[in-house]
Amino acid sequence: MKVVMILGSESDKDFVAGMDNDFEKWGITAEVIVASAHKVPEKVFEIVSENNKSDEDIVYVTVAGRSNGLSGVTAANSVHPVIACPPFKTKEDFMININSTLVMPSDTPVLTVIDKQNVVMAVLRIFALKDSGLRAKVAAHIAEIKEKFNK
Repeated sequence: MKVVMILGSESDKDFVAGMDNDFEKWGITAEVIVASAHKVPEKVFEIVSENNKSDEDIVYVTVAGRSNGLSGVTAANSVHPVIACPPFKTKEDFMININSTLVMPSDTPVLTVIDKQNVVMAVLRIFALKDSGLRAKVAAHIAEIKEKFNK
């Protein structure tokens, strides 16, 4: 199981800082790659093409703002799920980035999740569909959260 986080620019590294560790705590390999769909589309195509040949379970997390071509290009060419987590620093930045992420052409299924922790949880649940051990760990995590409310 591997999550491939593709960032639209180097500046997005601050936004995803620590997510790779969050995945690895759950036994998920995390790979972080910077590859703009606008500036180096051939790199994005190469990453997706190579992963399409793999038998490994993969989920993409794309992080790109402004004109978010990265998420759509990845989803349109990949056999694996794509979760977009648009970065933002301000309310105005959020409005621009969320709109460019939510509006995707047909046949480019990009799931959009705003909160980084929820991205991690969504990826875990996708992988847990096929991994009963991970499913048990996710269920235990949910039970721990519920228990906090029963005290």
